[in-house]
Amino acid sequence: MAAASTGQLLPVTWGLGVLIAVLLAAAAAVAGRGGLGHGKAVVRAGLRAVVQLAAVALVITWVVGSLWTSTLFVLVMFTVAVRTAGRRMTAGPGWVWAAVPIGAGVLPVLALLLVTGLLPYQGLSLIPVAGILIGGGLTATSLAGRRALDELRQRRGEVEAALALGFEDRDARLEICRTAAATSLVPALDQTRTVGLVTLPGAFVGMLLGGATPVQAGAVQLFVLVALLAVEAVAVVAVLEVVGRGKVPA
Repeated sequence: MAAASTGQLLPVTWGLGVLIAVLLAAAAAVAGRGGLGHGKAVVRAGLRAVVQLAAVALVITWVVGSLWTSTLFVLVMFTVAVRTAGRRMTAGPGWVWAAVPIGAGVLPVLALLLVTGLLPYQGLSLIPVAGILIGGGLTATSLAGRRALDELRQRRGEVEAALALGFEDRDARLEICRTAAATSLVPALDQTRTVGLVTLPGAFVGMLLGGATPVQAGAVQLFVLVALLAVEAVAVVAVLEVVGRGKVPA
């Protein structure tokens, strides 16, 4: 009750810091000794999150005061997302093509919000909304790209058989990898289907704690979920085109 009364989901105390450290150590131990092989990766990810969140918190307090600096910050987020998703897809120079699916998914939604006036031309509004959309595009691109390329590597013989039957290169690749890449939409679909029943997403809870009515919070959260579905669906289709055309080799 105390946390809710101060408008916070959790009280920011030393106890919270200790609990975060304990949970990170437990996650690393399970991921490492449980045969997953990601113990060190969990520790590195947790420590990076600490440093990055601290740095971003300081930067955002400075950039939100200007639309130009806010736009630059969004471009930095986009660049990092492209590199992260691209590197998940391939270690070669083809990673730059990750910009196509992420951009194709995010830019139309962001432009529509700005043109209709639903998203104010303010850094405090632009940065979080763009961050949510870019994050969705990153996730869909990473998953779809890896699954499509893995499928092409594992079923190379079927691709060659399709080519022998007269399929074009693009069509042969898509015939093999489309179904695997499409499963990348399952997390977003599950999140939308179960919202309010299994999870209460951050935007919804944050608005309630900030004093918004349940209707207002629900409307904003519904927009976030539907926008993410649109962004990720477009990103998956764009990934298939990029992979199908051989821009990112398997």
